[in-house]
Amino acid sequence: MSREKVVVGLSGGVDSAAAAYLLQKQGYEVTGVTMCVLGEENRAVQESMISDAKTVAEALGIRYETVDFTDVFRKEVEDYFAEEYLRGRTPNPCLMCNRYVKWEAVLGFAKSVGASWMATGHYARIERLANGRYAVRNSVTAGKDQTYVLARLTQEQLAHTLMPVGAYTKEQVRALAKEAGIPVAEKKDSQEICFIPDHDHAAFIARRRPEAMCSEGNFVTPEGVVLGKHRGLVHYTVGQRKGLGIALGERMFVKCLRPETNEVVLVPDDAVYGADFACTDINFMGMTPMQAGERHRLTGRIRYGHSGAPAMVTMLENNCLHAEFEQPVRAVTPGQAAVFYDGEYLACSGIIAG
Repeated sequence: MSREKVVVGLSGGVDSAAAAYLLQKQGYEVTGVTMCVLGEENRAVQESMISDAKTVAEALGIRYETVDFTDVFRKEVEDYFAEEYLRGRTPNPCLMCNRYVKWEAVLGFAKSVGASWMATGHYARIERLANGRYAVRNSVTAGKDQTYVLARLTQEQLAHTLMPVGAYTKEQVRALAKEAGIPVAEKKDSQEICFIPDHDHAAFIARRRPEAMCSEGNFVTPEGVVLGKHRGLVHYTVGQRKGLGIALGERMFVKCLRPETNEVVLVPDDAVYGADFACTDINFMGMTPMQAGERHRLTGRIRYGHSGAPAMVTMLENNCLHAEFEQPVRAVTPGQAAVFYDGEYLACSGIIAG
C-alpha cells in the first residue's frame, strides 16, 4: 500500500526540518523543496538556505528538490514592497509572499509529484470549522504564534496544507530536531526580510526604483507648520521616533506620510494613537463572508508584534470594512495587514487603507 505524499517547504531552518520529521513519523512519504526566489544580489543567502535544506533532507533520508520562482517573487513581493513604500505606505512582504509565491510554488510542485499535501514549519494550526470553512488557529505557544503572516491564505490553499509544529513549543521543536539528528537543531531564527538581509529598506528601493526615489521634503505639524527637512519618505514609517534626524526639544513621532506633498507629519507620542480605520482587499477565512452593513465584535491585530485588542468590524461596499477598537491603538499604519480573530481562529483580514 502506497503512503500518502506530502511536500514540505524546507527553508534550512529548524522549524521546517521538524515539520518534515514529524510528518515522516506519522507515515507520510515526505519530499523537501526549497524555493529559489532571491536574485544575484542575494546569491549567498540563497545558497546558504539550499545548503542547510539539503543537509536536513540527507539527515532524514528524504527526496529533495528546488523550484525557481525568482520572477514571480520579484513581481509579487519585491516590486510590491518598493511600490508601497513609494506610496507612503509600510507593507508586510511576508504575507504577500505566503499567498502569491510560497503556497503557489510548493502546492504547484506537490501536484506535479502526485502529493495531496504541502506542509510548512509555521507555528499555527489549521482546522475546518462547523461552517465548513478552513481557518488558521493560534499556535499552542503564544510567544511563537505565526498566524498573522498567514492571514492572506485562501480556502483552497488551507485545504491542502499541514502545519505540524503548531502543536509544539520552540523548545520542543528543537528537541525533536536533535532527536532526529538534524544538524540545524540549534540554528538561530532569521529576523530579517530575506531579500533585504542588511535591513536597509531605502537602499533596496533606491536600487529597484532609482527613477522614483523620493527626494527631500519637509517635516510638518498636522496643521502644516514646517519643522525641518526629511531625507525622503522611504526612510520613515508611522510611529517612528529614532532616526528622524531632527531635534525639537521634545520627543516627536511620525503620525503619517503625505506622498502627495512629500511631507512627514510629526506629533507627540499621545497623538500617534487612533481608534478606527478602513481596510481594503478583505480576505475571509474562518468567517463566512460578511454582507454590507453586517457587524461583528472580534479581536484585531494591526501588526505582527501587536498582541491584539477588541474591535467592532463593519462590512462596507467594494470589499472594504471599517474597524473600530474599544481603546485607541498605537501607530495604525497604512499598508500593514489588519488581522481579526474570533477566539483562537483567524476570521478575516484586510490591508489598512491610507
